[in-house]
Amino acid sequence: MAKLQSTFKNMFLSLFGICLVVAILLAQVNKMTAKPIAEAQALKLENAIKEVAPHFDNNPVAEAYKMPAANGDSLLVYPAKKGDELVGFAVNTYSNNGFSGNIQLMVGFDMQDKIVNYAVLSHAETPGLGSKMNEWFRETTKPNQVVIGRNLSEGPLSVANDGGQVDAITASTITSRAFLEAINKAYVVYKASDGKNQQEKGDNNE
Repeated sequence: MAKLQSTFKNMFLSLFGICLVVAILLAQVNKMTAKPIAEAQALKLENAIKEVAPHFDNNPVAEAYKMPAANGDSLLVYPAKKGDELVGFAVNTYSNNGFSGNIQLMVGFDMQDKIVNYAVLSHAETPGLGSKMNEWFRETTKPNQVVIGRNLSEGPLSVANDGGQVDAITASTITSRAFLEAINKAYVVYKASDGKNQQEKGDNNE
């Protein structure tokens, strides 16, 4: 049997065959994992809304809508209802100004302009420093840190280092500023959503 000559053509065909097989395998793996990943993300979203919004009995995900935010951006808003009554909102918000970039939050508000709770959806902040935002801003034994229950109609939140009301995470002022930026951004959208709701109620009563 003749020995296959080691030519550029043969090498190219061999590499092409290997790449094709790998591509097919990757496509199959992606197909197999896409549904479980999507289901896990949907469950994470639902749990975050339940964690931050006032108690509700509707499906906020099914009723979600986008509202304009600053700089031409928009945020997803999830209305929380009991029966036909709107009891609050969960707002998917973010800041790109964290120490390591993007921070994603879910923030819940009641109908009195108060923060019900928050959930950190994703971040890349330093472990043991910026990552403390998961619990730092709801530590009830240290009220100057807590954002839960704050009434944002009294003004936007800022860190004490900047003359504000909230103690920053120790050695993580940049993360803290970004966290509060995301909270304030969510509140602006919450107010716009509340206004939208009031207008719709008025239109229905005419």
